[in-house]
Amino acid sequence: MHFIGAFLLLLPVLALWRKEEMETDMENLIISINAVIPFICYLALGYWSRVSGLTDEAFLQRLNKVTFRIFFPFMMFYNIYKSDAQKIPGADVMIFTAVSIVAIAFAAYLIVPRFVKENPRRGVIIQALFRANLLLFGLPLMEAAFGSEAAASASMLVMIVMTVYNFAAVVILEAFNTKEKTSFSKTFVNVVKNPLMIGAFIGLLFFLLKIRLPESLEKPVSALSGMTTPIALFVLGGTLKFSAAKEDMKYIVPTLVFRLILIPMAIIAIAYGTGFRGPELFLMMGIHATPVATSSYPTAQNMGGDGALAGEMVVFSTLISVLTLFLWIFGLKTLGLA
Repeated sequence: MHFIGAFLLLLPVLALWRKEEMETDMENLIISINAVIPFICYLALGYWSRVSGLTDEAFLQRLNKVTFRIFFPFMMFYNIYKSDAQKIPGADVMIFTAVSIVAIAFAAYLIVPRFVKENPRRGVIIQALFRANLLLFGLPLMEAAFGSEAAASASMLVMIVMTVYNFAAVVILEAFNTKEKTSFSKTFVNVVKNPLMIGAFIGLLFFLLKIRLPESLEKPVSALSGMTTPIALFVLGGTLKFSAAKEDMKYIVPTLVFRLILIPMAIIAIAYGTGFRGPELFLMMGIHATPVATSSYPTAQNMGGDGALAGEMVVFSTLISVLTLFLWIFGLKTLGLA
């Protein structure tokens, strides 16, 4: 009887605890959905513009080149330029992040060609496996889970992550570029001349030398940086052909299983074993479990890769991540790891 009485007294507490858990679960789901909805809007608008005849393939391809050569370099520059040196994360986090990305890219470089025979697809699949969307997914999730201070600290990693992403992507796409076979020296020159790398280098130079732009210049640079993702996704939506996507599912499905589930599972396990907990462990999820980076599409399209497949990787990973990110957040929170 005493046990029953005690249980009845605990019922309101248990109900309140479960209510809080359900509210947290709902918040996590809303965070994931809110991160994805803007992407879907941009994609849908681009798709509608083509099917309605407002834009055509030739226009979208020219706009794609403009995005790659102008807007993305501005975004690379501004993301590094605006970083706060006072909120640099620990050296262990930075080293682990860089090493993990390079390790995934190198492993994919060795394994993917064994199963995929076409060079344009090889580069795109390898890129999809290591190049995620920390900036547009990871940081908002970080802020929602741990507040603006944690997000500000994590934003410093954008400089490292995007530099490693873009350098590795350019090297790999050049290695599998079928438009022209180049020597190592030519490949190196092409990497250095890549618009994304130029933007990143100039941004890093400004950051290290603490050079600040006057407000009259900083505002347009910020605006051009902010235009990059909407325009890139608009173009991607306009060039998307679902009939081709059906044929590419044999590449898309296994790639995204690794991209959104298996690779983050391995990285989070290693990070946990290394001693990462709380925000640091959550950040590893934000880096490795988020969808394929938007910039991978114009990069592949302009460097001899299979642009259609690259675009499909971005679209399908973005849609599927509504579920997978929720499950990752829910799992880490439930286990008390983040």
